[in-house]
Amino acid sequence: MNESKQLSAGAAMVDISPPAGTHLAGSGAGDHRPTKAVLDPLFAKSIVFEAAGRRVCLVILDLTIVTSEYSDRIRAAICEQTGIEQDAIMVQATQTHSAPSMGYFMLDPDFPLETSDETEYLRGAEHAYGDRAADAAVEAAVEAAGRLQPARIGLGRGVSGDLAFNRRGIRRDGTILMPRPLGRDQQPFGISDVCYLEGPMDPEVGVCCVQDMNMKPLAFLLHYTCHPVNAYGNSDTFLDASADWPGAWSREMQQAFGPDAVPLVVNGCCGNINPWHPFDSDFRPDHQRMGRGLSCLSERIVRDMTFTGEAALDTRIEKIALPFREIPDDRLREVAAILDEHPEPPREADGQVEPRWFRAASTRSVELCRRRDGEFSYEIQAFHIGDLCIVGLPGEPFVEGQLALKLNSAAPYLFPAHLTTHYVGYLPTREAYSRGGHEANEDVTYWAKLAPGCLETVIERARGLIHELFV
Repeated sequence: MNESKQLSAGAAMVDISPPAGTHLAGSGAGDHRPTKAVLDPLFAKSIVFEAAGRRVCLVILDLTIVTSEYSDRIRAAICEQTGIEQDAIMVQATQTHSAPSMGYFMLDPDFPLETSDETEYLRGAEHAYGDRAADAAVEAAVEAAGRLQPARIGLGRGVSGDLAFNRRGIRRDGTILMPRPLGRDQQPFGISDVCYLEGPMDPEVGVCCVQDMNMKPLAFLLHYTCHPVNAYGNSDTFLDASADWPGAWSREMQQAFGPDAVPLVVNGCCGNINPWHPFDSDFRPDHQRMGRGLSCLSERIVRDMTFTGEAALDTRIEKIALPFREIPDDRLREVAAILDEHPEPPREADGQVEPRWFRAASTRSVELCRRRDGEFSYEIQAFHIGDLCIVGLPGEPFVEGQLALKLNSAAPYLFPAHLTTHYVGYLPTREAYSRGGHEANEDVTYWAKLAPGCLETVIERARGLIHELFV
């Protein structure tokens, strides 16, 4: 074996489950969801690879969102304590909708809104929790770096087509509907108004297994692509903290291979992908069932793998400027009228903020962002780890972009990771804007603020980084 290419690896995980009352950030629109109970634990997980004097670090958080404020803080602290270069540290949130967020993301920082400890959630997160979770993320990475040991790496893939679905249903009148699991009592014949689904899903179940030299698993990486919204979509668990299907898969893998192995989920570009079956009236969201299904296939893939102890490591990072959407003049006038009448958020009978006001505040946030920055700064990051490329794409790109990257990829195995580094919102396909819907709404909200064509630009530049690393 070439000692200069000998791979070393270390992994660790730290519990970041929220205390009761912590805001669960997956609802959006100013809704408050204080944690009632912890259905299953949340973790900050990290894996560090080293070869030929180079190191890369992946940090994955069971959270809804991570913002640049916290990613920068985590990277700087890991660099200071381990010496790993900041550009070689990737931070991703799995986007479980049953978790807090790390950093404000619902309104622009310049939006004028006075908050207290009780109303801080209106900006999408609570710093008291975020600070603790950030410290835990650094702790996991430092511990992973301290566990570096000679290792072998294996890669494999399978397919599963019955766990994730394109969530943009085309009604018979051509408009968009997000199919929701309401049950046969409310939809006795299914969602019969949905004529077809707008786009594809990605059936790939990609698995990376890292072993020590005695063939004992140190860590697993799963690449799958789906919004973790099972616990969120189930009324019985709506107020419970949960890592959703990534957490269920993780537990199943540890039961199969031992509690010392660290299981990490690289969630893919799932901006338009949900686990809610659009054509099954009896469907009930179940993150445990989904985790078991993915782990069963993952176990089979792992047991069929071949392993190598050599791996080249390299990284690339690039920031590009993306244009904002234009806000129609009539929408600007409507927003001004709403916010002039209600400088502070009005409340409904149940205490939640009126959705009309919050959408107006969200549109104003886009306007403020455009005035301040002109264009949106977007970071693309790519890791070369042997035959594996992990490419970090901030925000929620539509799965069509991920599939385009995988076609004729220079990397034998490509794991796109969405929601890395900083908050962006959705990156729909150019064609999706004409239909609107939550991800490309005509109001131009803070989660739907980038102009048509941005996804295509991001994918083109990401493909260039992958080519640089593997050709």
